[in-house]
Amino acid sequence: MKTPVICTTLLIEKSPQALPLGAACIATAIKHNMELKDFCEVSLKAFCLEDKDFPKNKIIAADYISEKLIKKAGNCKGAIFCFSCFVWNVVILETAAKILREKGFVCIAGGPEITAHPSFYKGFDYTVSGEGEISVPLLIKKIIQLQKSDKIIISKSPELECLTSPYLDGMINPSEYGGVLWELARGCPFKCAYCYESKGEKTVRLFPMEKIKAELDLFAKKKVPQVFVLDPTYNVNKKRAIELLRLIASKTPDTFYYFEARAEFIDRELAREFTRIPCALQIGLQSANEETLKLVNRPFDKKKFIRGLTVLNEEGVTFGLDLIYGLPGESFGSFREGIDFAVSMLPNNLEIFCLSVLPGTELADIADSLGLDYKKEPPYHVVKTKLFSCEDMEKARKIAASCSYFYNSGRAVSWFNAVCRVLKMKASKIFEIFYQKNTMLCENVCNCECNHADIEKVQLHFLKEIFNERGMMKYIHVVEDIVKFYGAISRTTATGKGEVVVLNYNAEYVASEYASDIRWFYENIKPQKCKIQTFINHGVVDFRLVKN
Repeated sequence: MKTPVICTTLLIEKSPQALPLGAACIATAIKHNMELKDFCEVSLKAFCLEDKDFPKNKIIAADYISEKLIKKAGNCKGAIFCFSCFVWNVVILETAAKILREKGFVCIAGGPEITAHPSFYKGFDYTVSGEGEISVPLLIKKIIQLQKSDKIIISKSPELECLTSPYLDGMINPSEYGGVLWELARGCPFKCAYCYESKGEKTVRLFPMEKIKAELDLFAKKKVPQVFVLDPTYNVNKKRAIELLRLIASKTPDTFYYFEARAEFIDRELAREFTRIPCALQIGLQSANEETLKLVNRPFDKKKFIRGLTVLNEEGVTFGLDLIYGLPGESFGSFREGIDFAVSMLPNNLEIFCLSVLPGTELADIADSLGLDYKKEPPYHVVKTKLFSCEDMEKARKIAASCSYFYNSGRAVSWFNAVCRVLKMKASKIFEIFYQKNTMLCENVCNCECNHADIEKVQLHFLKEIFNERGMMKYIHVVEDIVKFYGAISRTTATGKGEVVVLNYNAEYVASEYASDIRWFYENIKPQKCKIQTFINHGVVDFRLVKN
């Protein structure tokens, strides 16, 4: 009888971003190892926090996972379980492994969290540090043949051309997750101190084009709707970036792609290539404080950064920005300046995170010297710094929650800066006030389905309040029109369904550059009631006047 080998992990959600790629890569490597072919039967099992029957209590969840894994292994006492561990799941998975070990099963753990701290986790029989496609099959062979092995295994990086794709061999079905995580490269040319890559070699290894083309053909055949590209600096090699964009355009023109990019490397030619496919870029700003970024070994050229984002805006490329609070050398004031700068660059979304001091990173080694006080258990969030008090951290968290609801879920990019200008208020201040007035909505944004039409009502109510408080109600009809117009456009873009909207001003003016200056608009454009209907016109959202 073949030994059951089950590669498993716990996902935050069932989505393309959370797809169990790491566990699947190991399962595929075991499956295609010729020395194990006649001795084991490998499978993939992913759990998800969002599953209806998944327990909320961590202890009960660990019992649940262990029971399901034993059942999947057919109660075979010789079964081997391989856990793919991350910051968000390692505690539950280690607890499940302890239960399985007590019942005589063998448990192996790998993944970023284990790689960073392989000797820390005692709940597994073996821990594998690094990429496991070579070392895990070798370890399983030793286990099956009852040979001795080190408890901690340091892996050598495999040659990427030797690896089999978990998509091409059917280990993962893209249709099950509504999209895919797509590996184009491993490694990073930078060594940001807070990243797991901070101690790695400053190199990038590229997957061969033959594999990339074959996977694209599969994505086309499966009609994969969205792809999240796993390459931390997609555009560091401009020539290859353009080559891949053209390949994507030819093979999967209707698939939406998400890339991580460096703004400093964006130029006009590359930006125009991005416009040829449905896509969005996510760009790590992290902080607008150059001295702070130096402390975490992250290169930043503000002039080039602004130039790159300006080109993206001029060419019409959708992009979002990331910020981190709790970084060394950052004060609450400079953090707020970072928000204001980020919003001024017109990102489609602004993601704001608390700094995690991950074990095994360079930042963890120098945290004390930098004055970082942080939690020693996942997710390792910073509690306070020399310049950022506990109270400041909490205020930053609230601003982040407000931004997530009001700006991101509220799709406010089209009008938010115009509102800031007419109110003569900073973006960070508006987020702060919005949180104070809508605390429950901000706190629950990650735990509920946000209907944009409902969020728009909240936005309009808040804007009326704040314009009234500042004695500026004369502008409110202009503001209402801009919010309603772009809200309808965004919803039609998302759903394809047309909407009817009644406006106080001619829609042609509301849709024009005039609306970017609310004060000028109010003083120079006469009110003119109109009703419009949004619709899809040759793949682009448009609107038409509706007669009463």
